[in-house]
This record gives sequence, structure tokens and C-alpha cells, in this order.
Amino acid sequence: MDRLRGFATWFFTPVADRLLRWRVSPDAVTITGTVIVVLAAMTLLPTGHLLAGSLIITVFVLTDSLDGVMARRAGRSGAWGAFLDSTLDRFADAAIFTGLTLWFVGRDDAVGDWGLGLALACLVLGSIVPYARARAEGLGMTAKVGIAERADRLVAVLVAIFLVGVGLPAVVLVVVLGLLAVASLITVVQRMATVRRQAVQQ
Repeated sequence: MDRLRGFATWFFTPVADRLLRWRVSPDAVTITGTVIVVLAAMTLLPTGHLLAGSLIITVFVLTDSLDGVMARRAGRSGAWGAFLDSTLDRFADAAIFTGLTLWFVGRDDAVGDWGLGLALACLVLGSIVPYARARAEGLGMTAKVGIAERADRLVAVLVAIFLVGVGLPAVVLVVVLGLLAVASLITVVQRMATVRRQAVQQ
């Protein structure tokens, strides 16, 4: 993912410069991207428009990198931008997994039942993962560890949604959600263990 972030910075720099010349603020890009992701996730995914939903969400999830590039180019990186970005990320993530949950509710089969439970598990665990890190940092410790960072989770679920959208069976999405739920749980445990070690050493 570090290589992908480096590519995103290179790719978005000209776009960032153009938007800054048009007096568009990084905050406006953050908010706009989040609103579109939430709307797409909550309208397209539940109604089964998985291909369109995955493509639109992917495009606007990338604005998560664009606003950061803009802030750095404008010399406006700071606590407020980081707080806004992290807070709105939670809305976007929750909308994606809620949209999938609603889609699975409409399926009257075993795949729907498993998908519903696993989508809900990803929704809950996906909120605990960043909370564990934020709480640790609030206590003066670090917890930037784990096998399921936000970018990894998003790439996995969006690719799975896309594949099902182009015709693969829904069980593919269920399997990916299961792997994400397990990886997220492991990440929570890893962060708890890391914080415990630091707390014991204090």
C-alpha cells in the first residue's frame, strides 16, 4: 500500500495544483468525496448495482489521497485536516458495509445469511480498528500495527464487489468479507497487545 500511496501522490499532484488554482480547498474535496461515496454506497449497493457502485466508490475513495496532496502543496497540513479526514473516513467505511448488509438482506438463501452476518462483522470491527489506534495515541502510546489497515480493507472489498458486479457468484464476496472480518479481528488483538506491552513498561 505504501507504493500505491506514492503513485497516488505522483498522479494527483497536477490535479491538486489545478484545484488549488481554482481556489478549491482540501476540506471541500474531503467532504465532497465522502458525500458521494456515502450516497453511492447507500443507493447503488443495496439495489444490486454492484458494478456501478464499486466503480463510483473507488473513484471517489481516491480523493482521500487528493485532499492530502492539496493540503501539502498549499502548506495547509494540520490537525484540523487530519481530524476531518479521519472522521469522514468512518462515515464512508460504514456506508460501504451498510450498503452490502442491506443487499444481503434482500437475498433469501444461505449466501445471503452468511453475507449479512459477515458484512455486519466487518462494519463493527472496521470501526474498532481505528478506534483502538486513536485511543492508544490519546493515552500517549502507539498502535500502528496490524494486518488489516483501512486501505487494505477497502481494496479487498471493492475488488470483490466489482467482481460480483461483473458476474462472479456472490459467494466470492462472502469469502472476502469473511477474510476481512478475521483480519480485522486479528488487527484489533495486535493493537491491544501492543498497547498492553507499552503500558506494562511505563
